[in-house]
Amino acid sequence: MFTITLKNNKTFQCSANDTLIEGARKAGITLEHSCLSGRCSSCKVMVDDGSSEPTMDEVALSQKEKEDGFILSCVRTPKTDMVIRAEDLSEYKLAVPKTLPAKIKNIEKLTEDVLKVELRFPPNQPLNFMAGQYVNVIKGNIKRSYSIGNSSKENTGIELFIKKYPDGLLSQYWFNEAKINDLLRIEGPRGTFFIRNNASYKNIIFLATGTGIAPVKSMLESIAGLSEDFKNKNIYVFWGVKFVNDLFWSSENLGLNIKYFPVLSREKTPSTEVGHIQDVLLSKNIDLKESVVYACGSNDMIHEAKNKLTENGLPDFNFYSDAFVTSN
Repeated sequence: MFTITLKNNKTFQCSANDTLIEGARKAGITLEHSCLSGRCSSCKVMVDDGSSEPTMDEVALSQKEKEDGFILSCVRTPKTDMVIRAEDLSEYKLAVPKTLPAKIKNIEKLTEDVLKVELRFPPNQPLNFMAGQYVNVIKGNIKRSYSIGNSSKENTGIELFIKKYPDGLLSQYWFNEAKINDLLRIEGPRGTFFIRNNASYKNIIFLATGTGIAPVKSMLESIAGLSEDFKNKNIYVFWGVKFVNDLFWSSENLGLNIKYFPVLSREKTPSTEVGHIQDVLLSKNIDLKESVVYACGSNDMIHEAKNKLTENGLPDFNFYSDAFVTSN
């Protein structure tokens, strides 16, 4: 067993057969994570001392990040005692993931390649989750991850925004076969993408691309239910899609003072911005030193956004993300 020390000097024991995430979980400690397969970088941590070895290729890390001492804690097992810059999220009391039956309550086509699917759970089996988390949908031997798109105020059901992928194994089902009352299995909640207790920062910034708006919508609905706690915050939403017809959500009717910027990459209209959302954000001259950023969407966007925003004053530990990685 090896001793792993976190940045607040909290420690836990981890065997050489467990990843750092698994060892922490066994010790009652929650480290930041999402995909648990080394592809999204949510679990990236800096190693200050000690060594470890990967259980699989850390594809989400750049060569420079590896050279700088970063590792992905979900696919790393310790070889020695270690000191890592990681935070214990146990104070948030995340629900233990479980598998539940769920039936399709409604299917709505939002755009040519995005569906909204509402799922309902048995009355005595609610899903307790934090806004921003995701679930795995299981159909037969196929399992796919989707962010929850509604808040947890009513936990009798969830809504998912589902994008069509031409060769997606589950896309064929969702877009051509799925019907009301179909029975599926749901595994969750999962992930550590949720609103943190950063009360001292005045700006809350959300970045999303495509269906990455789902957890942002969930978080905003959750914030709306706690509006008194956020009334003195500046809330910004930057949502990037290709064309104006891809915009299937609006920030209206939430009862929040949101500065909303829809951003298009392939089209220009009078009511939208053009380009990449991280560049549009930088053009607004928001005080990043007084900001917290929550980003969800493509891996490329998340990597570039974090690099650019931290270079322009955002504290490194104030960037939280959930990268969407394709399964096939």
